Amino acid sequence: MSIFSKIKDAIFGKKEEAPAPGTAGKTMGAPQTKGFSVGKSAAVNEVDVERNLDAMPGADNLNWRTSIVDLMKLVGLDASYENRKELATELGDTDYSGKAEENVWLHKQVMNKLAANGGRVPADLRD
Repeated sequence: MSIFSKIKDAIFGKKEEAPAPGTAGKTMGAPQTKGFSVGKSAAVNEVDVERNLDAMPGADNLNWRTSIVDLMKLVGLDASYENRKELATELGDTDYSGKAEENVWLHKQVMNKLAANGGRVPADLRD
């Protein structure tokens, strides 16, 4: 699993697995609509990235809004140079060296990609 996928799963939550063959339509208890709006179009709701990150234990002690290292720590990932380099490569920077400017770029790219994948990310956290 990619580093970005781990970040996304930590913030969005893991998607529920599809029902096993032959069990579609069979439910136990209340119907599940989490993550979906009910109506003519069952569109996936956006995930409030800022709210979810703020609600994580330790969020008030980390500068996750601007620091890729703190963001990775907050979601439970190793923020080592090697992992940041792998993340940068996933997001298009094959020459990542760990400089401050690159870390700022990396943080913005993660936020942009979260937004592109259904996350509601405030403009000040994106490019």
